[in-house]
Amino acid sequence: MNQQRSTFGSRIGVLLATVGCAVGLGNIWRFPYMLGTNGGAAFLLIYLACILILGWPVMVTEFFIGRNTKSNAAGAFKKLAPGTAWPIIGYNGVLAAFLILGFYYVISGWTLDYAFNAAFTSYAGKTAADFQSEFSAFSSSVFKPILWTFAFICLTHFVVTSGVKNGIERASKILMPLLFIILLTLCVRSLTLEGAGAGINFLFRPDFDKINSTVVLNAMGQAFFSLSVGMGCLITYSSYFKQSINIQRTALEVTILDTTIAVLGGIMIFPAVFHFNIAPTSGPELVFITLPNVFAQLPLGSIWALIFYILLAVAALTSTISLHEVATAYIHEEFHVTRKRATLYVSLGAAVLCIFSSLSFGILKGATFFGLTFFDLLDYVTAKIMLPFGGMLICIFVGNRINRKILKAELTNRGTLTFYFFNGYHFFIKYVAPIAIGLIFLNELGLTKWVMSLG
Repeated sequence: MNQQRSTFGSRIGVLLATVGCAVGLGNIWRFPYMLGTNGGAAFLLIYLACILILGWPVMVTEFFIGRNTKSNAAGAFKKLAPGTAWPIIGYNGVLAAFLILGFYYVISGWTLDYAFNAAFTSYAGKTAADFQSEFSAFSSSVFKPILWTFAFICLTHFVVTSGVKNGIERASKILMPLLFIILLTLCVRSLTLEGAGAGINFLFRPDFDKINSTVVLNAMGQAFFSLSVGMGCLITYSSYFKQSINIQRTALEVTILDTTIAVLGGIMIFPAVFHFNIAPTSGPELVFITLPNVFAQLPLGSIWALIFYILLAVAALTSTISLHEVATAYIHEEFHVTRKRATLYVSLGAAVLCIFSSLSFGILKGATFFGLTFFDLLDYVTAKIMLPFGGMLICIFVGNRINRKILKAELTNRGTLTFYFFNGYHFFIKYVAPIAIGLIFLNELGLTKWVMSLG
């Protein structure tokens, strides 16, 4: 164990940094979209159940790996299973985090451009067609999106290169409270709209007739991805935990706060959706076309738009910091280079990927791989293959390879804490979670119906 390795300085720093690791753009627009297209409140109930029975145990498992080894995502498995093929799990996580940066930075850069425009231009008088044409022109242009992307890379680079305590932890203590304040402000504004009650009913009054196998699998998938499991972030961050940190409680607090932010995202969006009689849609369209049209119809619309895009930028920054740290820690520790140099390598490599991702909306739109643009390819490979693959193998590894006594000792802080349901947790990780994540894997790939037809 490396005694000189950095650690988070306080418990609140651990909590805010780890919540920031889990929270991202998906909490703000992907969760409301998934909820809106999967039955509203019925989906929410299943999602909450999945968070508890799938998300929390897998998070605890990744925390065990990180703190027990005090290593980066790849180095952790090399310590736990030296001379075996198991470290491929860690390499998968590091590569996934790096590839996600290659397209996530692009969307993050868009949030800065929209915040800038909201601050210096008026939304009054603009139509839905105006926002559509503006988004198409901006996203397909060559230089402007790339410049904003590079700006976001520089923001992330500055935080990560400053270190664990002075960079990541300090930034999290500022960014996460700011995110909550802005989100609550927007929720209050949304709830004051006429007809807001219809949106709240849709969010919290379940229609159980809408529940089917697809809704359940989608809820499982959202629970899995919203907590950032399988990409090495939680392993890397937990490697900076002190031995006094209560892993069980921290994992529960992170899942609760992450879920709270996702639900607040729904409270922010659905009253506005019902007030303006529109439907939430996925991806950039909701955030960069539909909602600007909503802001244009509100008093002081540009101000509310500015607040919203600052919110998105903050959520994106907490994610890019954690993703960057996964790759930075790996290069820093495995190749024995300085932290600053490792950070620079990751930033430059991500910048190259981002150029191709950004241009895939414009001059490289016709260059496809298996029918996908470069941007979509990175998204597909990481979200639908690498993350569920990594999460499934992590459960199989800990459930079958790690000695139960070692696992329990780490999760109870050497017996000073009580783990009331350890046997149930271990059974779940060993048998249930791999099957559940495997089903998510098949569902994300669109193979669920094909498998069910074989039966």
